This record gives sequence, C-alpha cells and structure tokens, in this order.
Amino acid sequence: MLDEYPQPSVAVDTAALTYDPVRAEILVLQVRRPDGPGWALPGTFMHIDELLADAVARSLRDKAGVTGVVPRQLHVFDALDRDDRGRVLAVAHMAVVRLDRLADRLPATRLTPVHRPGRMWRDHADIIDLARVRLEDEHRARPDPYGLLADGDGDTADDTADDVAAWGNAFTLRELRRLHEAVAGTTLQPDTFKRRMAPYLVETGHTVTSGRGRPAELFRRR
Repeated sequence: MLDEYPQPSVAVDTAALTYDPVRAEILVLQVRRPDGPGWALPGTFMHIDELLADAVARSLRDKAGVTGVVPRQLHVFDALDRDDRGRVLAVAHMAVVRLDRLADRLPATRLTPVHRPGRMWRDHADIIDLARVRLEDEHRARPDPYGLLADGDGDTADDTADDVAAWGNAFTLRELRRLHEAVAGTTLQPDTFKRRMAPYLVETGHTVTSGRGRPAELFRRR
C-alpha cells in the first residue's frame, strides 16, 4: 500500500569532532568525494533493512576507516532542494572522539579546524556548525565532558609509574582551559574559568612538570 506514495531517500551524515592538543584546535573529519571535487562529511544512504545507527556506523567505517564511536542525532535537514539527485532527507549526527582513535583513518580523509572547515558539499558546513554549537554548549558548564584530554603531558614530579597508571584521565588546569578555549573559539580568563570548573574537579595529589615552570597540579573530572 505504501508503494502508492512517493518516498524520499534517507541519508546520514556525521560530523566527527576531535581535539588536537598540540594545535589547540577542534578538528572535524572530512572525506574526499569519490564522484566529484571537494570534501564532505562521512555519509551514506540508509538501507531498507538497517537502523539509522547502523547506517552511520557503516558510513564511518567504509568512508573514513573509523569504528567504535557513538554518534548522536543532531537534526534532520529536509530542504526540498538540498540534493539535485532527488528528494533526500539527511539525518545529521555528531560524534566526539579522541585524536588517537583517528590514527588509522583512511588516506582519503583529512582533519580540518571546525571554525574553518573550508568549502563543503551542499549543507555539510551547516551540519558542522550545528555540531560545533552543541559541543560548545556541552563544554560551557562541565569540564571536558567527552574525555578528550590525554593524561598530563609533562614529566611526573613526584610519582612512580604505578601511580601514573592510577590517575585515570588526569589533566592540568592549563590543559583544560586550552581545550575549552578551542571549543569556544575565544580566550577564557584563567581565574574565572578556574572558579567555574572547580566544583566539577577532583585533585589527584599529583603534579607534572613541563618546561621550566613550576610543577602543575593534576585534576580529574568529578
């Protein structure tokens, strides 16, 4: 009976975001378009026998070589003229992953600053911007909600290797602030940031040294 009604195709497109602590930038994963110039987000058409989540996982695996991430739905893009191939609804998703999880991505991919994604295919720049705003909202009140920070990047000042293994995902306040500045795309006042994050942090009792400065205290998320 449903054959009597014209049906749109359903696509999925995913903005996979990560953090580069060296560049202090939020990056978005892009794939080279196989059938045209330029770059796009990993995406695909949903098969009749799969769920949206399965289509997202398939597109990330086949187009970018990325597995094991947990995307979330962002928005449905349903403009009548969004795809000149026909009537296509795009269910946009976002995924936030550690940079090391993308080390084995396919060669025909790139990581581009989320604030400067370049010229994207169709409405993919809008998807990136929506994901960026969502990421910023989630970082406004909580420290590193996705665990993007690696353990302290300096040398241990007073602990053994066994102690280091017990820290969990620890970081300095400076590392945390640099992450949140990258997400916000602006400089944050150190004292104000420290006061806002303090209720959500736990002191580890450990410090690290980096360069010639004083040892910096390590924290974990509460």
